[in-house]
Amino acid sequence: MVREALKLSREDRAFLAEKLLASLDFEEPFDLSDEWKQEIARRRREVEAGAVELIPGETVLKEAAARLRR
Repeated sequence: MVREALKLSREDRAFLAEKLLASLDFEEPFDLSDEWKQEIARRRREVEAGAVELIPGETVLKEAAARLRR
C-alpha cells in the first residue's frame, strides 16, 4: 500500500496525508499550536508550488542508517 501511495504525484500524496491525519482518532484531545499550524501551511505551500524536493521516508531512513554506520 505504501509503495502504491509513493507512486502518486506530490500533490496527491500531500492530499492523502492530510486526509489520513484527519481520520486518526486520538484518545486525548489533540490540538496544534498556532505556530505549528503556520509551519504546516508554509510547508504545504512549498510542496504545492514544487519549491521543495520530497524524499520518501524509506530513502531518508536508509541514508541516515548509512551515515550512522560510518
